[in-house]
Amino acid sequence: MLSEELKDRIRAAYAAVIEGKSLSPRWGQRQMIAEIANALARIPGPGEAPPAEPAVCVIEAGTGTGKTIAYAVTAIPMAQALGKRLVVATATVALQEQFVNKDLPDIKRHSGLDFSYALAKGRRRYVCLSKLDRQLAQGQGESGVLPLYPDEFELPQSAEALPIYTAMLDALGRGEWDGDRDNWPGAVPEVVWFGATTDHSQCSGRRCPNIAQCSFYRAREELTHADVIVANHDLVLADLALGGGAILPEPENCIYVFDEGHHLPDKALSHFASFCRLHTTIAWLQDSGKSLAQGAATLGALEGIRHCLKQLPEQLESSAESLKVAEQVVAGLFEGHEARDGRDEVRLRFEHGLVPESLIPVAGGLAGQFRSLASNLSRIESALEDALEDEHAGVDKGELETWHLSIGGMLGRAESTLALWEAYAVSGEGEQPPMARWITLLDGGGGHGFELRCSPILAADLLNDYLWPRAAGVIVTSATITALNSFERFILHSGVSREARFKAVASPFDYSRAVFAVPKMDCDPGDAERHTAAMIELLPRVLDPGQASLVLFSSRRQMLEVFAGLDDTWRERTLVQGDASKQEVLRRHRERVDSGRGSVIFGLASFAEGVDLPGRYCDHVVIAKIPFAVPDSPIEASLAEWIEDRGGNAFMEISVPDAALRLVQASGRLLRSESDSGRVTLMDRRILTRRYGRAILDSLPPFRRELQ
Repeated sequence: MLSEELKDRIRAAYAAVIEGKSLSPRWGQRQMIAEIANALARIPGPGEAPPAEPAVCVIEAGTGTGKTIAYAVTAIPMAQALGKRLVVATATVALQEQFVNKDLPDIKRHSGLDFSYALAKGRRRYVCLSKLDRQLAQGQGESGVLPLYPDEFELPQSAEALPIYTAMLDALGRGEWDGDRDNWPGAVPEVVWFGATTDHSQCSGRRCPNIAQCSFYRAREELTHADVIVANHDLVLADLALGGGAILPEPENCIYVFDEGHHLPDKALSHFASFCRLHTTIAWLQDSGKSLAQGAATLGALEGIRHCLKQLPEQLESSAESLKVAEQVVAGLFEGHEARDGRDEVRLRFEHGLVPESLIPVAGGLAGQFRSLASNLSRIESALEDALEDEHAGVDKGELETWHLSIGGMLGRAESTLALWEAYAVSGEGEQPPMARWITLLDGGGGHGFELRCSPILAADLLNDYLWPRAAGVIVTSATITALNSFERFILHSGVSREARFKAVASPFDYSRAVFAVPKMDCDPGDAERHTAAMIELLPRVLDPGQASLVLFSSRRQMLEVFAGLDDTWRERTLVQGDASKQEVLRRHRERVDSGRGSVIFGLASFAEGVDLPGRYCDHVVIAKIPFAVPDSPIEASLAEWIEDRGGNAFMEISVPDAALRLVQASGRLLRSESDSGRVTLMDRRILTRRYGRAILDSLPPFRRELQ
């Protein structure tokens, strides 16, 4: 549905924004507008048949295109015309807040479009009044609620926590705070905040006595009326994993925009991975049994759950004993395996995702036990929810609420542990693609550090189950989606249909203002020791001491060795990642540049993406080597194995495209505005000497080249 009236509305909105903000029209923006409009035109109107092709478009828009304006002035009026909600998902909370606090108000002010918008965050970003009340009622940092993961989150110290909790409650009462962590005026230690917030499994929702004052539900109410909902990738994926409609509107009623969309497949994988730490799960089961014994009188007063409560202690104890047996079996698998490459941990990855025969029956038994445990806890939770609504339950509401939080937390952990054991209860034979399965011994001794993990190796099946066929429409955009000038990498990892619309929009920047250089070197990174020595020698020659430079490494070890090898003068002007927070390193760098001094940042992968140092803040980007992935990732190793099994070449199909994408991202730190200029220097001659090098070189922006 793309009527002439709607086309005119989009054109008028774009023209108004350009004029109102005193911008120049960009060809790339017009290309994006056309692609998005034609893709969303595939969405059927009321009573129309489903489209033959999906309403999905994937757009790579080079830095400086102005993609936010392009997708906003197109998707907002089209969503309104179709009766859909627009959900814009950014990669981080910071980008999310920039979009809702700066970008959208600007677009609304200048475009002539009439729309409402709201910011969506997960429960963990909001204080839970019920937990806050209990913390203060107890007069100490621990409230009697069973911690969801006591092995991972220590309890807050009352001397530290109680003053903060009291101040929070006072601020809420005076209306000076909305319960959003990001709006609290001071810093809150993670452990203190964790004690005053909750998650989906522990929230009693509409049955909560504090529902009328609940910060999360108040914020959620705003979403029901907003034309545009601003979220982040994690929140959208969490909602989809819960079936859709749990936090955000149902996918069928949404048009999604995934900004920084190259992160989407990896974000999806993290939401569907599972793990179990054996020793700490045993401790959790044992501690839960003891705490439940103390609450037996309260819970036992409720009709209909006495039988469930009677079963619970035995279920907890037998599950703990079975986990001890699993520890012994896992310990046997590690015989003869030692830590390598100086790591403290020992990792055992199962080739082709195949679970050892000795572990399958143990996992099957544990899956059955945790399935029964989760079922029993679910019945108890339901009974507690009913009792919270029953004015004549005969049990103190405060105690009921406390136990609802505890049982909900237990149920959430039982279900996540169940998912892990179900994944290990099958051999893995015939899975296409296979799951990655591995076990890590974190502390190297005693069996206490065994951690079992399982993850899909591609997000394609997940997104095909939860996103692509359900959403009304999807727009994926980023400055870096293609690899080696092709969308094939993204299609493989995301599973997006080849019938979707794909478009690469060039950046408006003049890349002839910058140089891409490869200096003469008598070694390459394959010889790590000689390459590090060569960098120590070359850096003082290629860097201008009066300029701002960013030097990017793939290895922390090499970064520290190069820094140690420089003379005192260069070390004094160099800021090293890890010596301070990322934001503090950037602040000090800008401060030095503002004072007229040269400054150098030594950084790793997190400085190669998402760092914005425009103009004089970055004159030179030096990249130590082609950023091939670290080869010890179990997920990437399993993916490479699967590719090879199918007759492919994992290095050329996975490693080279991934490295090319990362190199483009790293090079993208140089030109951040139309007036920027400078140099990118790659200290890796493999881009000139290896057969894959030409493909990587040709995928870079059209810099002027100095290849020695």
